[in-house]
Amino acid sequence: MTSTDNTTGDHDSGLEDFGYKESLDRSIGKFASFAAGVSYISILTGTFQLFYFGFGTAGPAYLWSWPLVFVGQLAVALCFMELAAKYPIAGSVYNWAKTLGSRIVGWSAGWLMLTASIVTLSAVVLALQLNLPRLWSGFQIVGDGTGEHDFATNAVILGTVMIGFTTVVNALGVRLMAMINSAGVFIEIIAAVLIAIILAANMTRGPQVFFSTHGYGAGESGGYLGAFLVATLASGYVMYGFDTASSLGEETVEPRRTAPKAIFRAILASFVIGGAILVFAVMAAPDLDDPKIGASDGSLQYIVEQVMWGPLGTIFLVCIVIAVTVCSLAVHTAAIRLTFAMARDNALPFGERLARVHPRTRTPVVPAVTIGVVAALILVVNIGQPHIFTVLTSIAIIMIYLAYLMVTGPMLKKRLRGEWPPRDLKEGGYFTMGKWGLPVNIVALVWGIGMALNLAWPREAVYGEPWYNTWGAFVYIGVILGFGLLWYLTTGRHHIGTLTSHCAAVVAPAPESEPNDKELAR
Repeated sequence: MTSTDNTTGDHDSGLEDFGYKESLDRSIGKFASFAAGVSYISILTGTFQLFYFGFGTAGPAYLWSWPLVFVGQLAVALCFMELAAKYPIAGSVYNWAKTLGSRIVGWSAGWLMLTASIVTLSAVVLALQLNLPRLWSGFQIVGDGTGEHDFATNAVILGTVMIGFTTVVNALGVRLMAMINSAGVFIEIIAAVLIAIILAANMTRGPQVFFSTHGYGAGESGGYLGAFLVATLASGYVMYGFDTASSLGEETVEPRRTAPKAIFRAILASFVIGGAILVFAVMAAPDLDDPKIGASDGSLQYIVEQVMWGPLGTIFLVCIVIAVTVCSLAVHTAAIRLTFAMARDNALPFGERLARVHPRTRTPVVPAVTIGVVAALILVVNIGQPHIFTVLTSIAIIMIYLAYLMVTGPMLKKRLRGEWPPRDLKEGGYFTMGKWGLPVNIVALVWGIGMALNLAWPREAVYGEPWYNTWGAFVYIGVILGFGLLWYLTTGRHHIGTLTSHCAAVVAPAPESEPNDKELAR
């Protein structure tokens, strides 16, 4: 199968399975699709943003969580690759869960993913505070950074400016977004590779550093294992969002072939390059006992500054800021497509407005602005909270893991019944796992459950105090999901269905014989 031109639709799009008409701008190519997945995962944003947490919690050996998380998330990604080969559609997780499970399962997955994406956008833009003031002291707008709330308040100001930028870019159309995102990812990958090479050239210790606990976890409940499980959050934060390539499927040329490859390449590139940076950074750090390595105002950036002295370190910090920018852009874009997908089914309040596509830019403008405003408000509300970064990040990750489970769970059920994968995947030469599908699907489900429980476990080291923060994963996610289900059960479920403005026109089949009354009624 091949794609047709943008105005007539794409017979390789998967839209016919949902009855939607083509309404978005189909202009994303292979590299832009790959870039969307890479920028959401974001090698430099994720590794630099939470390295301090992983290292400060479990020391150098926390890096064993990197391949552990990769294997688990790869199993999920392989399941998503099959789905992307069949259904490369906006709001991928929402539509997949709806198709594999049921309407309420799909809606719950979509609601969790949507709220998590907005929170993730708020969390990602906070990373600017870790980098911009290092480049120029003028970026520390509030105080000098030593005050009790200087760091958090300034992070909110910088983050709000970034959200304003991503809102404008997304409102202007997917072509501009893809162009900026692709250029940013190109720079990010080159910078990441060079950072890894330079760190490797400045190693001061061997790999034995990763085979010792270095005293971490001593005297604590659970010993080093307990510390290690907490530290896995630092790796778990990075490797998700690979489904973005499929969520942009309605804007991608030949999506059923392009999206699965983009998902795989995105997670593999992130694992290899990001892992190299982490490993060589630990081996190149001048002093692993320096407390700044495990502090939020030091972290991986601190090691880079020490190893890459002078203008070289500054150049790479600029690259990190670029990575944060395109990551923020990709997260915002994915949230917009999910909002559009749910609104198109009238599965959100004000569905008709949220699903409206601008006639010139062919992009949903109202969701772009709405998500930007809500994400900025989240930042403002949390100005005075010292644990704003880790709490927001942790809760968002858990909600995304839960949304993924609402896909891999129903998928496994269908697989056990012999209803998955569809025959047209193999027959059409699309991606399918074949005989490996069942064991991989089982691993994906078990991994998702285990990681979600690990991340949600009430720990003061992650969530802080008082009790409603310690139990924040259960309290806040319970409130978010409960509030959404209340709307769904009382109002939403009575009018959910594809909006007339987005229904595909019914095309009569070529008449081999006279149609009967039932066929005409369809």
